[in-house]
Order: sequence, then C-alpha cells, then structure tokens
Amino acid sequence: MDKKMMNDLTEGNILRHLIVFSVPMFLGNLLQALYNTVDSIWVGRFLGADALGAVSVSFPIIFALIAVVMGITMATTTMVSQYAGAKQFDMVRKTINNSIVLLGSAGLMVSIVGVVLHRSLLELINTPPELIPMASSYLVIFLGGLLFMFGYNVFGGILRGLGDSRTPLLFLFYATIINIILDPVLIFGLGPFPRMEVAGAALATVISQAISTVLAVRHLNRQNHLVRLDFRELKFDWELTKTTVRIGLPSGIQQTLISLGMLTVNSIINSFGASVVAAFGAANKLDNFAFMPAMSLGLATTAMVGQNIGAGRDDRAREAVYWASLVAAAITGVITLVALFAPRTLIVLFTTEQQVLQLGSEYLRIVGFSYIPIALMFVITGALRGAGDTVPTMLISIINLLIIRVPLAKVLSGLPSLGHRGIWLAIAISSVAGMLFSRIYYATGRWKNKAIAKRGPQTSES
Repeated sequence: MDKKMMNDLTEGNILRHLIVFSVPMFLGNLLQALYNTVDSIWVGRFLGADALGAVSVSFPIIFALIAVVMGITMATTTMVSQYAGAKQFDMVRKTINNSIVLLGSAGLMVSIVGVVLHRSLLELINTPPELIPMASSYLVIFLGGLLFMFGYNVFGGILRGLGDSRTPLLFLFYATIINIILDPVLIFGLGPFPRMEVAGAALATVISQAISTVLAVRHLNRQNHLVRLDFRELKFDWELTKTTVRIGLPSGIQQTLISLGMLTVNSIINSFGASVVAAFGAANKLDNFAFMPAMSLGLATTAMVGQNIGAGRDDRAREAVYWASLVAAAITGVITLVALFAPRTLIVLFTTEQQVLQLGSEYLRIVGFSYIPIALMFVITGALRGAGDTVPTMLISIINLLIIRVPLAKVLSGLPSLGHRGIWLAIAISSVAGMLFSRIYYATGRWKNKAIAKRGPQTSES
C-alpha cells in the first residue's frame, strides 16, 4: 500500500491542509443539515407550527439512539488516521473491515429498538399530546432507515481518516438533491404518491440516504484501493474491537450524555407549550448552521492530529490546533453578529407565525453569545479525539450537561422573571463552561501520550 491511497497530512503547510480538508467537510455538514432543514422549512411553512414541533421533538430521540454507535465511527477515523500516519497500512485495512462489521450489526439493533420504543420515548420527554401522533409517524420511518445513515457515516469516517474529505461529499450531495426533490412529492402527495405530511419528510430522507449508501458501495468496489469493499474480508477482530471500544465508547457515552441532556432540556422546553417548542426547533436548526465551520475544522483537526501523532509529529499536531482555533473563532465571530443583530430574518425561514418569530429571535440573542466558545470547544474535542484521548471529553460532558446545564435550566426556567428564557441562559452558560474545561485539559499536554500507533519522530516537515 502506498501514499497515493491517502492524503498525507504529516507533510506540507498545516493551514493549507486544514482549509483544503475542512472546506469539503463544511460543504458536507451544510448538505447534512439541509436534509433536516429542508424538511423543517416544508413542514413549518406549509403544515404549521405543530407539525414543525413534531419534527423538532424527534431529533433528540434520534440522536440518543445513534450516539453510542456514532462513537464507533469516530474511533474508526482516529484509528485509520493514526495507523495511516504510522504507515501501518495492513492495520488500516483490518480496522476498516472490522468497523464495517461492527457498525452494520449495531445499526440494525438500534433501528429495531428505536422502532419498537419510539412512542414510549416521546411520552417520556413530555411531548405535548397534540404533537405525539405526527412525531410518532415521523420517528418510526426515520428510525427504520437508520442502517443507511450508518452506512454513509462509516465510509465517510474511513475516508476522513485517510485524509479524503472530498469523496464523502460527493455521495452526500447526491443524497441531498434526492431529498430536496422527494420532500414536496411525499409530504404533499404530488402525482401518484399519497399525501404523507411529516411521515413523507422522514421517508424522503431514508430513501435519499439509502441511495447514497448504495452509490458509495458501488463506487468503492470499482476503485482498486485500500477501502475497496470485499465481503470475504469482513471479519470480526476481537483485538481491534477492544481498541475501537476503548476509543469509541467514551465518545459514544459523551454523545449519549449530550443527547440525554438535550432530551432533559427538551422535556423542560416542552412544558412551555407548542410555540416555545417550535421556536426552539427553528432556532436550534440555525445553531447547527452557526457551528458548521467549527465542526468542519474540528473534524479536520481530528485527521491532522491523528496522522501527525501517528507519525511522531506532536509539534505539527499542536500547530494544527492553533490554526484551527484561530480560523474557527474568526468565522464564528461573523456568524455571532448576524445572530445577535438580525435574528428575525433568520427565524422567518422556518415560520411566519409572530409568536414563534419572537420566541426564536429571543433565543438567538441569548445563545448567540456562546457561539465562539462552542466553536473553540469543537476544535479541542477534535484534537483530543484524533489523539485517541476521549475519556476527558466524556467527563467534561458529564459536568457540563448533568451538573451545569440541566439543573441550571430547571432552576432558571422556574423563576417567574425568566420563564423559558432561563433555559436559553442555561444553554449559553454551560457552553462557555464546557469550552473552559476543554482548554484547561488540552493545556496539560496529556493527550499526546494516548496514541495507539506511533513511529519515530521525523526531522523535517517534508
């Protein structure tokens, strides 16, 4: 196996690598968000605030169910990048095959559990009764197609570990275009198709993800390179599984804690009624767009740190974090100004109902102050993940969500002078705290000693 099969991030200009890698990641994240945002625009503008709320309350449940499995995807990226940086290509291939087996099995199990328990989960988070029928119809279809979501993510994680962020973008682009076309067709029942409303939005997403996954497998099987899918080589490897779990389980637990925190906070939000639920759903979609540049840089940092740690270039790993933090803060600063001074023009994309517009604008004016700290936290988390040091970020999530955000949201929202605004304040305060904890741990330098693969340090950049 030679270097042509990977984008070598251990040589060359670091800032250029970050930009070249993160731009396709940003476009990919943008397309991924368009999946759900297009659903929300069609649903919110044409089916009403209750329908938008039904879709919004579904996402924390989806996130909770897929969190641990997505930890395996993160571990795969870390392992592939470190083994690739150390030039241990046989281990790269074994890691790829083992991860496909793991994610395929886990994806099927999670899908079954989600479909069986979806209504009970909606009731558990105090979903307003008027939203449950629509939310249930959306969830059961979306969860039934989770295996296709995992299919795309495992191949995307593998390719990112090899320094390739462009190929996953191609298949995500196909999926997004298909989703945009199918949304109005299935939601409103155009042509021979029945009117499915919110269930149609879920089905459009599942179909587009299925097509994208099939196209990805077909493409990889036509390429004579490291990630070519050969079912004869898809074998379970216990030692690799232990390493994957060691790295991926803390990330998965972290994602689960984030989702549980979201579910708990959503439960508090739901108690304020459908308008507040719809406003939070719309504003939260805008949050996702605001964080995209930083998320992309965080993923680029994971690959950069992983390959350079594997190559014994700790100095390049640190420099990658410095530049990624600088760029993330600059870009997110511009987005913050828009959220603070023109929030209504953003919320109107999702709804024209005056009460929802007012509530959503209020959210952005409060939470917008935490955008830059969140951006910096994404970069640090990406660095720690690339080094294989995932336990500290899990512990920080426990403190941030379960000790700060959830109790603070409960207390502040109970104050008559704040009400639902107390929840927005709790989100902002806990986000800043999470960033501070992450930076403090990163400054200790302990993350450099967690590599699973490492070759001797090089003496030059080239």
